[in-house]
Amino acid sequence: MARYEQELKWLALALGLASTLALVNSWHPWPLFLGLPFCMLWAYFGWLRTERQLQYINIVFTGLYLYGIGKYFITG
Repeated sequence: MARYEQELKWLALALGLASTLALVNSWHPWPLFLGLPFCMLWAYFGWLRTERQLQYINIVFTGLYLYGIGKYFITG
């Protein structure tokens, strides 16, 4: 995956923008589905290596997205 790091950065940007647009436009549950891979990419690559806590924050948000997606399907 390291060979595709630049492309994955652009993908993460697109996912982040799409997630934000979905949130602003109340397109539930799309912010969850778009935000999860965004956080996973950032947590996996740890692109801000000097800011390790951002990697851990993204791991926490990944858990929250998984919780939200699970809750959506269970209560759906």
